[in-house]
Amino acid sequence: MQYLSTRDKTLRLRAAGAMAIGLSRDGGLFAPEAFPDLGTLDLKVLGAMSYQQRASFIMGKYLEAFGTEELERFAQRAYGPDRFDHPDVAPLHRVDSNTWCLELWHGPTCAFKDLALQMLPQLISESLNKLGEERDACILVATSGDTGKAALEGFADVPRTKILVFYPEHGVSEMQRLQMVTQSGDNVGVCAVRGNFDDAQGGVKALFSDEALREVLREKGWFLSSANSINWGRILPQIVYYISAYCDLLGAGEIKLGQKVNFCVPTGNFGNILSCYYAKRMGLPVGKLICASNRNDVLTDFIRTGVYDRNRPFHNTISPSMDILVSSNLERLLFDLSEWDDQLVKKYMADLAAAGRYEVNAALRERIQSLFYAGSCGERETGTAIRSLHRDYGYLVDTHTAVAAKVLTGYRAETGDTAPSIFVSTASPFKFCDSVLDAIGVEPAGDSFQRIEQLEKAGGVSAPRPLTALRGRPERFRQAADRTDMERVVRDFLG
Repeated sequence: MQYLSTRDKTLRLRAAGAMAIGLSRDGGLFAPEAFPDLGTLDLKVLGAMSYQQRASFIMGKYLEAFGTEELERFAQRAYGPDRFDHPDVAPLHRVDSNTWCLELWHGPTCAFKDLALQMLPQLISESLNKLGEERDACILVATSGDTGKAALEGFADVPRTKILVFYPEHGVSEMQRLQMVTQSGDNVGVCAVRGNFDDAQGGVKALFSDEALREVLREKGWFLSSANSINWGRILPQIVYYISAYCDLLGAGEIKLGQKVNFCVPTGNFGNILSCYYAKRMGLPVGKLICASNRNDVLTDFIRTGVYDRNRPFHNTISPSMDILVSSNLERLLFDLSEWDDQLVKKYMADLAAAGRYEVNAALRERIQSLFYAGSCGERETGTAIRSLHRDYGYLVDTHTAVAAKVLTGYRAETGDTAPSIFVSTASPFKFCDSVLDAIGVEPAGDSFQRIEQLEKAGGVSAPRPLTALRGRPERFRQAADRTDMERVVRDFLG
């Protein structure tokens, strides 16, 4: 299978090449030329498998150059009990008779990014060997919180790689910051960016397009790659947990084979919900794709109107991983729904860069609205959702998960749709102790770790070990830079 640039479909690479470089040199994203069919037979076969087996089976359909044995080895390494604290890896939690929560935070950094970023480093490292690439990879990451730590954890001391993470200086939670700046590993680096996530992401994208920088790095034996969801190797492992969740409902007798299930996903950069869309393209019986935003509701407005307009106030919210105004992976959706009209996608992206907005044509808008529903959730509503889930169901969720739960409730009230539905939980509530404590009526007190203890007591659940183990670890990285200095930071990092 080949992967095409969304801005020039004549640019084609095999999976190893697409994952190794991450972003096409024309600024486009790589998208698959076809979607393997996931028939009823495959769903039955997958139902009897472990999560690790499901991962290698599904990913193998997209990775022709990777053998079954090596993918199984990668999956066992990525999702084994030494990395994930739940035997199901991505378990479903029943909320009521036709609502479940898909918990994606049982990995080493307590966020959904682990499901992809425990696999991606192995895929990239092996891709270099398959390509006969003599240079090593410098992984550049822009993060709104969780991607940074998950990428650092995944790439730490991986051969032939270095990883440098940029995060918005005041745009992540204190626990997210601590996770990043205390990261161990001889090949890792972390730098705060003075600005918001879009400044960090825009800076990283500019570095990938800088031919002079690429030449300098080439002479030093390096090339740039990405661990953000612009990399196909990030999207692919995320397809797995949507298919796995459906199989789990099927295996438990909660649904019948072929019955549609709605998925509500808290969304920032659009990669997570795009993975669900790709699962649907494979034939997974997905009903409505429900896109949940916080106060930074650019995606809600886009899906409802067909106009993408980032020219609006940026809000720092209690769900910081969704504080994004430029959702990069939307480009892949536009490419697929426009039937690979790369010139149309290129025009939209040029309009976005020049004027901060674009408007899709009527046909494309109708296709999007037939598949997706969009809703947003303010700060007060987020807190109310946390409180309600805890009070009514004894279930503790973080701020991002609460956004999804609230938007799902709004969708059902508006449409009357009573189909079985899953809302996605992207982070442990213990990564956002202050906001969760406030929501359930407990005043936060003490330092970050004392607040973890408060939440354990109030919530009646134990905090994940990866978070409590941060206590007392030294902060290794204190560098901060303006967006204009990010190139210098990269050069210094690579010597």
